[in-house]
Amino acid sequence: MTGRCALGASGLLTLALLAGVSQSFGAPAAAGSAAARTFPIVYLREAYPGPGIMPSLLETHPDDLGLAGAQEAEYEINTTGKFLGWHFKLYVVTLPAGADVAARARQMLTGGPEVIVADLRADDLLRLADVPSAKDSLILDMRTDEDSLRQQQCRANVFHILPSQAMRADALAQFLVEKRWTRWFLLQGPTRQDAVYAADVRRSAARYGARIVAARSYDYNPGSLRSDTGYQQIQTQMPLATQVGSDYDVLFVADQTDLFGDYLPYNTFDARPVVGTQGLVATAWTPAFQSYSALQMQHRFKLFAHRDMFERDYGGWLAVRIVGDAVMRGRQTSPDGMRAYLRSDSFLVAGFKGQGLTFRRWDQQLRQPVLLAQPLMVVSMSPQNGFLHPGDTTDTLGFDEPETQCRFAR
Repeated sequence: MTGRCALGASGLLTLALLAGVSQSFGAPAAAGSAAARTFPIVYLREAYPGPGIMPSLLETHPDDLGLAGAQEAEYEINTTGKFLGWHFKLYVVTLPAGADVAARARQMLTGGPEVIVADLRADDLLRLADVPSAKDSLILDMRTDEDSLRQQQCRANVFHILPSQAMRADALAQFLVEKRWTRWFLLQGPTRQDAVYAADVRRSAARYGARIVAARSYDYNPGSLRSDTGYQQIQTQMPLATQVGSDYDVLFVADQTDLFGDYLPYNTFDARPVVGTQGLVATAWTPAFQSYSALQMQHRFKLFAHRDMFERDYGGWLAVRIVGDAVMRGRQTSPDGMRAYLRSDSFLVAGFKGQGLTFRRWDQQLRQPVLLAQPLMVVSMSPQNGFLHPGDTTDTLGFDEPETQCRFAR
């Protein structure tokens, strides 16, 4: 798509076939702006299997999670675009579970490089990024938080929207250290993802002067909650799992797959707060957030999608808003030009967090404050006051430039 502001006919036809959409590509772009130029944005997702048994019946996983945020942003940027001669069109491509992402990407990119909002898991994101015909595309990763994608497995054509695991661990660590809760008990689940997050917690402790005074691995079958004696079992098992000889200030849980972490508050052996992947969590967005005009964003989204806005919705919304900013304010219409603009000092996007958001040049991670929230309330926002940086204070979260292992190897 280099040097173009719209897909070629073959590219549009391929997208229509993949997405299963019926679209008259010769129709006027928008009411009242027949001369508007159409800018296509591909929203690529896979129909992954559902999460299975969840600890709470209140937890929901909408079918349009992520997509609704992108569609809300499409509407918003078109509100501005109609005055500037632009019409943005979101083409939603949904692959079946287990699809060959690389093969589909090669088909999709027959018309040249594109702007892609990727609602994909880490392994599929890398498969997409490594397709030779995707080399010159702009891929906005709106879903993942894996450190490896910002470190050893970083890609020059991928920009990351949501905070990394390391940023989340640092955000919590700053808050705990500011409160002088510096003795941590680390309870780690059985998965590889749990081990990675636990390593981030250890890194944060060393970075900010806290101590891991006790650590334990734990595996738990959540199905017992469904039995008649489920609460009694949990009330017995959680204290046993959290009984340690060392005194500690806070229990830091690493349970990325939600096996047991939600059962810990009020069930620990000692009366201690729970933070980490459950309890007090670090997140890019929560329906409880209402500062910095976020309340208006929450209301707009609820009117649009008829539900609350969750973190993945925020990722999709922000990714599409970034595209609109690059085109309308940055005046870039090719993926290559847009990538250079996003890495430049000229780029700044509003994200309802009290400051403009920018990308780090060394790993193409979006700088941003991180919310610390419980289910019904935002408790704090990191970086905390007093944690300083010679450049941007948000660079105190996650891997700073001297620490990065990203070399944009392909």
